[in-house]
Amino acid sequence: MRVIAGIARHITLDTLPGFDTRPTTDRIKETLFNMIHNDLPGCDFLDIFAGSGAIGIEALSRGAQSAVFIENSKAAADIIKGNLAKTKLEGGRLLTCDYLAGLMALENENKVFDIIFMDPPYDHEFEKKVLEYLAFSRLVYSDTMIITEASLNTDMSYLSDLGFTMVKEKRYKTNKHCFIKKADRS
Repeated sequence: MRVIAGIARHITLDTLPGFDTRPTTDRIKETLFNMIHNDLPGCDFLDIFAGSGAIGIEALSRGAQSAVFIENSKAAADIIKGNLAKTKLEGGRLLTCDYLAGLMALENENKVFDIIFMDPPYDHEFEKKVLEYLAFSRLVYSDTMIITEASLNTDMSYLSDLGFTMVKEKRYKTNKHCFIKKADRS
């Protein structure tokens, strides 16, 4: 796995050995970043269930002003620290805690994010739990783009009940990216 574009282009990133994390492939990562590249310069980026940190690091490499990584696994957090050091990117911050504790800590700091990316373990409804939290959170404003990577069979029919709308869905062979924003209440 490598950084695809930007100031850290071509730097190889470490990943956690084994199957505890499921890194986003370079091809899917490139497709994702081609869809959001105009929104990256100067943005504040949040990477939840960060794994190796590859998504947030790609955002920093492509011009995000900051990226916060939330990762519960100490081993994965150590990989993120190493990858941030290897790329020499500034603006990265790691919270080694569970996603809810991380979101609450950021809420207490009055943080607001332009793009929130999450790649939780599939088929455990963690994305729904995060969205339930974000529905009433100050971390999100009307233009915040929330992107969730999920299995193809993940049901997102509850979005409108939480005040969100699906802007776009990009399906791949084994998974999908759902692009979500707050619903327009006007």
